[in-house]
Amino acid sequence: MLNLALFGPPGAGKGTQSKLLLEKYNLTYISTGDILRKEIAEGSILGMKAKNIIEKGGLAPDEIIVQIIEQRITKDENSNGILFDGFPRTTVQAYILDGLLLRLNTSLSAMLSLEVPREELISRMIERSKTSGRSDDNLEVIKYRLQEYEDKTKPVADFYQAKGLYYPIKGTGDIQEIFTHLTETITSSLKKKWINVVLYGPPGSGKGTQAQKLAEKYNLVYISTGQLLRREVIAQTEIGKKVEDFMHKGEIVPDEIAIALIENKIKNHPEANGFIFKGFPRTIVQAYILDGLLLKLNQTVSVAIGIETSTLECFKRLSARGKTMAKRSYDEDMELIINRLDEFFTRTQIVGDYYKKHKKFTTVNGHGSEDDIFKRLTETIDSTLTAGR
Repeated sequence: MLNLALFGPPGAGKGTQSKLLLEKYNLTYISTGDILRKEIAEGSILGMKAKNIIEKGGLAPDEIIVQIIEQRITKDENSNGILFDGFPRTTVQAYILDGLLLRLNTSLSAMLSLEVPREELISRMIERSKTSGRSDDNLEVIKYRLQEYEDKTKPVADFYQAKGLYYPIKGTGDIQEIFTHLTETITSSLKKKWINVVLYGPPGSGKGTQAQKLAEKYNLVYISTGQLLRREVIAQTEIGKKVEDFMHKGEIVPDEIAIALIENKIKNHPEANGFIFKGFPRTIVQAYILDGLLLKLNQTVSVAIGIETSTLECFKRLSARGKTMAKRSYDEDMELIINRLDEFFTRTQIVGDYYKKHKKFTTVNGHGSEDDIFKRLTETIDSTLTAGR
């Protein structure tokens, strides 16, 4: 899930930007201010408790806020996450938010703070008071609310800075310009999150080329079992000698060997933001194994992407590669190419069904230029990051 908190003093433009963010990212909107005003208008018990405090520009008690949010914070399957406007306003509420999101097995993705000079804030709210009809839009209350913000809400920034989730955004200028700053920051913050990608497809679908490009773009560690095994063969290690015949035929090597190599690769990259796996898993058993390997890091596969490429196109690409310096031993032999493709369709293709059951599988068209395919893949991964699948 993409969970955002839009932060900033009264008059910073949170309401305007919220509408744009909701539309772009398909989020559930939770505005404590709007909810409280609705409760007051309806004359509810909670609304009446909060009325006197709000009309003086104060903050409603946490007990009231929690009860109101609990009534509305649900895991909507049609939503990609939640946008909080006006919450949290204190460090106590920040802890409360952590607890509320924990119940949904998720967490806050980013705290976005709109930064606007005090004089402009006062000017904006005085102008708004002419049409808003809100009793808290007068100069005395405006100044009180801004002081409340300075005294109680600013420490929230320190709370999220310590977590690496606080992002200040220039809140002056054109509305669209501010929105662009927000979306660019969201994209940047999402790239810092763990993501584990399985790139899946028949031999010749371009997995290796695309996986390396994706690893560079998203700062992921590229793990290719084929590449790791070829190094072992070239070095004539004990593992290399065991797998050489499997490699020559393009067949699946014993699981215990693949596990040892992948586990070692993972251990050597403690700084990783995630991994992109090419050539593994190739069987249902290996899919379970990968889940186990990632579980040790408290991680899981984020998305498995199948590159859909016709058998004829795969033949053409593998045959063409067989005439280059990048050729594999099996690229020059038509029988071996057929064997590798048959291995994929009989043993590996069902791996897609495994990830479909876990709602983590999607496909992209594998035809066209490298750039075209790469664009489709990045759009898919960006969507996965946003949706938090």
